[in-house]
Amino acid sequence: MKTSTQSVRTTLKTTAPSECRLLYSGHFMIWDVHTHLHGVDGRTPEEKMAKLIGFADRMGVERICLYMGFPFLLDPTPKELRQQNDQVLQALAHYHDKAFGFVYVSGKHPDESVREIDRCIKNGPMVGVKLWVARRAAEKDLDAIVARATELKAPILQHTWLKTTGNLAGESTPQDLIELAKRHPKATLICGHSGGDWQLGLRAIRSTTSLYTETSGSDPTSGFVEFAVKELGADRVLYGSDAGGRSFASQLAKVQGADVDDNAKKKILGENLKRLLTPILKDKGIKP
Repeated sequence: MKTSTQSVRTTLKTTAPSECRLLYSGHFMIWDVHTHLHGVDGRTPEEKMAKLIGFADRMGVERICLYMGFPFLLDPTPKELRQQNDQVLQALAHYHDKAFGFVYVSGKHPDESVREIDRCIKNGPMVGVKLWVARRAAEKDLDAIVARATELKAPILQHTWLKTTGNLAGESTPQDLIELAKRHPKATLICGHSGGDWQLGLRAIRSTTSLYTETSGSDPTSGFVEFAVKELGADRVLYGSDAGGRSFASQLAKVQGADVDDNAKKKILGENLKRLLTPILKDKGIKP
């Protein structure tokens, strides 16, 4: 059954908090590929994480992928990268059954970033890599980072955006990510935000079949998920919220209210992410 965003809002007004989880989750497993501590109330990583998990539980989100600490830093130093990853490790400490960590690294500091990957993934609990806006994905400075992540079977989520006013100096577009994918065909690369302007972003990555995309970072506009399934197929689309920058509810609405069949929704909401993480989880002895 197709559910409009307005009807979800109306139902929530008359639904007890304990019933909200059932309203949203139905029989679908929900794993969220894109969450942050930034934007969530709390003074410490532990306080912020407790809030974030509380919101996720209410909306039926079973697992989240968490990365980047606070404050958001556009061009972090190696020391700041380590501090932010330490914040995420603190946040994960009591929630390993509900959350996976992605290590935050930078193409500006490839050697130090590889060391952080080893610290947090090879020798730590994290299972993925996050790249933001310090260096564009097309730059060869990212090659050592992507190569090491691929060796460890860690998926990489790269922020991408297409801005009419012009991107930041180091901010990647989907086209930049395509160049990276060409150099690393065995890497698991996820196009963060589908490029922001999702119609252009999804069309751009369509023919690069090794690339995945995710749904976070825009308002719950109708047509996003339908277009992603049409252009890429449901197997290449992951649900992400960008919480605490955006709400779980608004981002879930884009998928759960989409005019696609239940099989596609199951894949997008959780099955695809579980499949991508299964190799590294098995290597770590973690049951997917």
